[in-house]
Amino acid sequence: MSNNPEDQKLLTLAKATMARSNSKSAAALRDTTGRTYVAVPVKSGSFEVDSVLAVLTVAKASGISGIEAIVIAGEVAAISSIEIIKAESPTALIFSLTGGDELISL
Repeated sequence: MSNNPEDQKLLTLAKATMARSNSKSAAALRDTTGRTYVAVPVKSGSFEVDSVLAVLTVAKASGISGIEAIVIAGEVAAISSIEIIKAESPTALIFSLTGGDELISL
């Protein structure tokens, strides 16, 4: 569980984006400079990415140098997506949102 106010902001961003887009999940990412990014899953024909890989793509396209934290709301992300984040940034904090709005560390 995280009591960090910056992680709580990511929680708010992920939940709001999920609600606004009527998506089953959303992920919010904070880079090592404090900038935030948010994304929902993307599916077009046979192409499909979950919210974790979508937010990583957006952040990398913006030129991030590292990941500080990610919050995932809604459907649980694929283990392979979590492994990609850990390989990309081993010190990144990765949280999933419980039904009671608590952040649990993955």
